[in-house]
Amino acid sequence: MSTLPVAILAGGLGTRLHAITARTPKALLPIAGRPFIHWQLELLAEQGIADVVLCLGHRAEEIRRAVGDGPGFGLRIRYSFDGAVALGTGGALQRALPALGPAFFVLYGDSYLRCSFAAVQAAYEESRAEGLMTVFRNANRWEPSNVLFRGGRILEYNKRTPTSEMAHVDYGLGVLSARALQERSAGSVFDLADLYHDLCLRGGLAGWEVGERFYEIGSVAGIAETEHYLRAGMLR
Repeated sequence: MSTLPVAILAGGLGTRLHAITARTPKALLPIAGRPFIHWQLELLAEQGIADVVLCLGHRAEEIRRAVGDGPGFGLRIRYSFDGAVALGTGGALQRALPALGPAFFVLYGDSYLRCSFAAVQAAYEESRAEGLMTVFRNANRWEPSNVLFRGGRILEYNKRTPTSEMAHVDYGLGVLSARALQERSAGSVFDLADLYHDLCLRGGLAGWEVGERFYEIGSVAGIAETEHYLRAGMLR
């Protein structure tokens, strides 16, 4: 089984962290002594990933200069740019399709996830679905739960109006087929959450539950937790 490429969505404005990201793009925030994206890329290489496509918008050139083409991380890194108009997370993936091929992982640019990528890929390939979302039983602990997951299936995903029945959360890693994005017209502006929702409604979104908690730098609290986790790992 050849490992799928990974698309990293790192083009947002980081509005929840505006006081910080006004000076530094979120991907380059210093976490445990290094730009956060360096931690992400190192982890992907450890997982056996070979190819990464960075989907960039806001302050894209700063990120490209800090990362390069990837040999220092043991990766091949390519880039896809939004251009003058911010395309949203879904639109950014659609633009990157020529570099990604028929299927690929999707990773949010503010997530640090220690789950097995090989297990996620195997679950996706076995499902024969258009896409797969990894989920974590969160019970509203770190983020509002937004997934109704039962019997190994995603019954409902709704990021905007979650219900009290939802005990799981979108973990931050998925797998998509190119065909899941090809229904949208080129240059469309749309969110990955809306694409997941649409796939779920038509039965095209498989689910895979992971047991390892997620770390993220999308909030001040998340930055502190991730910093603590990575520094503890350095000491070990």
